[in-house]
Order: sequence, then structure tokens, then C-alpha cells
Amino acid sequence: MMQRIKTDLLIIGAGSGGLSVAAGAAQMGANVVLLEGGEMGGDCLNYGCVPSKALLAKAKEAHLGLPVGYGDAMQHVQNVIAEIAPMDSQDRFEGFGVNVIREFGRFVSRNEVEAGDIRIKARRIVIATGSSPMVPPIPGLDSVEFLTNETIFALTDKPDHLLIVGAGPIGMEMAQAHIRLGSKVTVVDMGRALHHDDPELATVVVERLKSEGVVIIEKTGIASVSGTAGDIVLTLSDGSVVTGTHLLIAAGRSPNVAKLNLDSAGVVLDGPFIKTDDRLKTSNKKVYAIGDVNGRIQFTHAAGYQAGIVARSALFGMRAKSNHSHVPHATYTQPELAQIGLKEAEAREAYGDALEVVRFDLAHNDRAVAEGINEGLIKVMVVKKRPVGVSIVGQHAGELISLWSLAMVNKLTMAQISAMVAPYPTYAEINKRASGAYFIPRLFDNPSIKRVVRLVQRLLP
Repeated sequence: MMQRIKTDLLIIGAGSGGLSVAAGAAQMGANVVLLEGGEMGGDCLNYGCVPSKALLAKAKEAHLGLPVGYGDAMQHVQNVIAEIAPMDSQDRFEGFGVNVIREFGRFVSRNEVEAGDIRIKARRIVIATGSSPMVPPIPGLDSVEFLTNETIFALTDKPDHLLIVGAGPIGMEMAQAHIRLGSKVTVVDMGRALHHDDPELATVVVERLKSEGVVIIEKTGIASVSGTAGDIVLTLSDGSVVTGTHLLIAAGRSPNVAKLNLDSAGVVLDGPFIKTDDRLKTSNKKVYAIGDVNGRIQFTHAAGYQAGIVARSALFGMRAKSNHSHVPHATYTQPELAQIGLKEAEAREAYGDALEVVRFDLAHNDRAVAEGINEGLIKVMVVKKRPVGVSIVGQHAGELISLWSLAMVNKLTMAQISAMVAPYPTYAEINKRASGAYFIPRLFDNPSIKRVVRLVQRLLP
């Protein structure tokens, strides 16, 4: 017997974006139904951001010489997930007043979704189903046992030699974690490693991983995969062969849309992703899509940002629009790599001679020197006194980039940023020094300024 429910807001997917919308909407008085057929917390909590950073933390301890076994490191990963999980739990969200249904949802009309034996009719619907590991069409891959980010954290025995397909953030983070925990690691990518980041800064990370023993093969495809568990063979496009004991596929993400029956809702795709406008509405104006599934920018914090846009629109009828130019991203290798806005090449193409690039090396930051972790730099792309992009590589890059998000979203000038005062000695001074470097040629290399100063000195009593 089909149970029928009517609600103000139906959310499909309990990852970062879905949970943010559900919590806010319910606490502000909306009737909310949340569907999740998998794990509460989605990919970030269970297979992505949280476990990867937990593993990197233990790998860093091993790199410093502390005794860390692979099984102990993976147990730490599970402990961290368990500690954070209550924040994303069904009990907690039911405490907010959310009707949580642990089933996958599929559209049966433009405003109705079936989940198991329940049919939900909603005034507004939010699709927040996230993404899954993309499995590339490599000949032989379908007959070989391989890992993804959804399965690698279940390992308890250290891989002797981990082969990684994909040199993006996931691949590079797992490469450094495993080399530090005692595995041999080889990474293969058909393009440039960390290709979404500034190539100058990405090279700093690549060279660091190579110095630690990671073999990184760039701009080389994979012709085929063969072998059995414990004996994996990659035949590369140049005819060479790489062998290892385990294979991790980290070649990108695919949006989770297959189970949704989008045709019944009149929701159209743009390639593999759900097409949305700048208000994150789909072709069905009663249906929104947020997070990885809309393909705009695939990061947990971006999904949280988009959740705020949808909440304002769905709950208050506001014409809130998304703007992702101030959404940063970071790769948590050591050194870290962070980016916001335009990279240098993009900014030069967009602004030509109007662009100024300001640089500051971490080697000149006293805190970095004191701690002996002073490799890296910051580059700020400036147009008409305002930053349009920032690239950082070095210790705490993921923390340092946040200031520039604040600056860009509020259209702050370099003068306003340079007016900040950071405690001494801190890494936060890097941002102030970078903004100050913008004014050095204007003040110290300007003959007019020098003439004015000399004149004032003569006139002062």
C-alpha cells in the first residue's frame, strides 16, 4: 500500500548540500522531507574529505618518524568518521523536525517522488545526490580488481605497491599518504598533474612528492590493464609497463543521476550533469540541483554555499543568485595547494596589460623560517586595485586562502587588505605581505613620492 506525504520541501540526498538545506529549512519552520538511500553525510564524511584528511594526518606523523602502522592509520580514519558522524546523523536531523526517509528517490511526476513504498508530493524539490568515482573506459579494467575513494579506506593491510590512475587532488593526496606509510606508489595521468591549478605552484607539490619517492608519470595514457589481485599490470600508451599490487582509480567524478528518473520531472541534463541557471533552478522551476550533481564546482564547501542560495529562494522567495568566483579550493598534500578566482594565465587572457601579478615567497615569512617549512609562494592577480585571483602553495595554504574569499566577495581593494594587522610571527602575515608588495613599486620606486617626502621634510617644523 503506497503511503502518501505532502511537504513544503523535499531534499534528495543527505550529503553536505542536502543536510545544510534540510537543517536550515526545518529550523525556520518549513515542512521538510529528506531522502537518503546510502550513508548519512554522503561522500565527504564517509569516503572523501574526512577520511582522506584523517589518513594524511597519520601519514604526516609517520613522515616525522613516529611509529604508525598502516592498520592503525586506517583505524584512526574510522574513529574520526565515527566521531563526526553524529553531526550528520538521522537522529540529529529528526531532532530538527526533518522527516528522514532512508530510501533512494525517483521522480514519478514534476512534483512527486517515490521512495520505497512512499510517494512524496512537494512544493519545492532539491536534488543533492552528489557524485561517484568515474571509472574510465580502459581496456581490461572491468576484469581487474581496483579501488576507489569509496573502498580504499576499508583496507587494513598496507599495499606493497599502489598504482594510482589520476593525478588530481584525490590521487596526489593518496599518493603522499601511502608513500609516507611505507608503500611504493606510482601515479599515472594522461595530462598534467594537478592540472586545475597554476602550473608553477603545482610543480612545487609534484617535485615534493617525487622527492619523497612517488613516481609520477604525466601526459601518458593507459592502453590496457591486466593481471590479478596482488599483481596488477598497466600497459601505458608509450608501450612501457608498470606493475603493482593494488590499483586506485582517481580519475574524476560522475554525477549521481541514474536512479532519479529525471524525464518524469522534466529535468534536463547538460552533458552528464543536471542543467541549472544562476539561481540553481533546473528546467523544472520547482526543482533545484546543488552540489556535485550540477557540475558547477565539485567541492563540499561549494555545495554548502549553494545550499544557502537555495534556502533563500525556496523559503523566502528571494531572487538569490550564485556566484562561484569567490569559492576557493585546496589540495591537502604537504605543501598544501590552494586557489581562488583566476589563475595567472587565465587572468592574463582576460585582462591583458591591466593585470598586475604580485608575488611573495614563504621563505621570507619568519614563522615559516622558524619552523623550517618555508617552501612555497603566493601569487595575487590584481586588476584595478582589486584581487581577481590568488594562488598559494605552502604550509597552511588551505587556511590562508580564506581571507581572499572574504576580500573578493566584498570587493575589497589591496589597500584595505594591507590595512589588516596579523600577530607576529604567523603564517597569516603572508597575506598582508603579499598585499603590501603591491604597493612597494608605487612607494619606493616612485620619484614623485620621493620628491614629495623631501619637500615635506623641509617644511615640517
